[in-house]
Amino acid sequence: MLEEEIKKLLRPFSAEVFLETPSNSALGDIAFPCFDLAKKERRNPKEIAEEIAKKIKIPKNSLISKVEAKSGYVNFFYNYPKISEIVLKKILKEKEKFGKPEKIKKKKIMVEFAHPNTHKGFHIGHLRNICLGESLCRVLEFAGHKIFRTNYQGDMGPHIAKCLWSFMNLHGSKLPKGIKKSRSEWLGELYAETEKLLEESPEKEKIEEEVREINKKIYERDKKILKIWKETREWCLEDFDGIYRELGTRFDKLYFEGQVGKKGAEISRKAVKSGIAKESEDAIIVDLEKYGLGILVLVSKDGTPLYPAKDLELAELEFGDFKIDECIHVVSTEQNLYFKQLFKVFELINSPAANKSYHLSYELVTLKEGKMASRLGNVVFYTDLRDRTVSKAMEGIKNPEIKNKEDVAKAIGIGALKYGMLKISPERVIFFDWENALRLEGDTGPYLQYAHTRCAGILRKAGKWKSSFSTESLTEEERALVKTLMRFPNIVEQAAKDLRPHYICNYVYDLATVFDKFYEFNSVLKAEGEKKNFRLALVNATKIVLMNALNLLGIEALEKM
Repeated sequence: MLEEEIKKLLRPFSAEVFLETPSNSALGDIAFPCFDLAKKERRNPKEIAEEIAKKIKIPKNSLISKVEAKSGYVNFFYNYPKISEIVLKKILKEKEKFGKPEKIKKKKIMVEFAHPNTHKGFHIGHLRNICLGESLCRVLEFAGHKIFRTNYQGDMGPHIAKCLWSFMNLHGSKLPKGIKKSRSEWLGELYAETEKLLEESPEKEKIEEEVREINKKIYERDKKILKIWKETREWCLEDFDGIYRELGTRFDKLYFEGQVGKKGAEISRKAVKSGIAKESEDAIIVDLEKYGLGILVLVSKDGTPLYPAKDLELAELEFGDFKIDECIHVVSTEQNLYFKQLFKVFELINSPAANKSYHLSYELVTLKEGKMASRLGNVVFYTDLRDRTVSKAMEGIKNPEIKNKEDVAKAIGIGALKYGMLKISPERVIFFDWENALRLEGDTGPYLQYAHTRCAGILRKAGKWKSSFSTESLTEEERALVKTLMRFPNIVEQAAKDLRPHYICNYVYDLATVFDKFYEFNSVLKAEGEKKNFRLALVNATKIVLMNALNLLGIEALEKM
């Protein structure tokens, strides 16, 4: 609304209008830099800015109060009395709907995320994936898109054969009584156990052969092995389901590696017939060298469909099941090349996923000591991290009014974990260490939750108050808070467009910080008349926007903590 008015005022002077926010509010609220224009016109940017500022005529009832030229910038100052009234009334009217973008072309989008392999524990690497995927779903839904959540899980392959070898040969095909960890975490330890034996045992070759035989029997649906596979697989799925519920996510459909492959092999053979793929040493490959993408093997020389062939079938399933416009795959950067190869094959074979697939790549969560690896057994499990974080949160709850301390501590602890995973842009590695993970102050989820509870507390103490208020004579902190609140819709729109939930994190931390400063220097409950009503309206609007932003991050907005 406001930016459109400014762009309209500037269009007679420049075909392209890029706006910036000055670092010092004394220089204006928003600025048009004239440097690019100066290069094109071969003139001094200071002269151009002064010329534009003189020619701009501010219309009556404008949201702009004045225009000034300074050091090559055209600086616009907001009409805060007018803007404050419009912004506050809009937020208080729209409430949980405030911030929804209005101009986005709505689509049916599938977000495929989580992807934990069965027979392994759910660790902090999976946590980053699921936090990113769920928050992205919420942002896109809030923007108006129809979202389908799906989860493609590896339930077959060598890692499972290794786990089952240990389960049958070292543990008598039984779950130990009284284990304190989850069943999926225990199964993950069996996989690491076999890996260690393969490094150290003099019977390495014998074990390797037995593991290969188990893997073969799973694919061949051997009754004895299949019974054990199904039982242990179900243990993992039950554990995962509990974690999904705890993290506030759900899936419209679960896909499994074990259900795809046969048709993927058929698609691969068709690609050979059409000349897109070819046989090489009895395997089926696609030569992507001319695209700078190397060679992609679809089917192995023994006829086994590999991951790419399975993904070709999965794409047909997903697009057929949900009739989607596009699919976003939330997968780590380790698979960057693979997805470039896969998407190129989608194009070549005219897959329904061609030009409708996107890889949301994110960096790994790494330990200070180095990369985690299930085969080495050096992973940090989600349940351990959650328990320690919730315990820390419990220690910090001092409010005697809180009766459900366990629930509040859980909301704080999980909020801290989610924010820690989301505030870092996907392109950056998260270096995990326990000290930072357990912090409950600073740029953290609990700090944001506390800002919301502070707003709630002020409004409870205020009781009933009138909705009529005056927006004249605003303080610097009041103006800053209004200016921050009005940015929320643009932030949501940009986060949806760029698929970057961390924009919301950056914004909501700014909002909480600006609110803190407002509350420190402006009395709310001791103010009088319409000034008190205005400040209460400002607190209420802040509470609404904090709640909306936290919800997009999947973090619970608490009333007390």
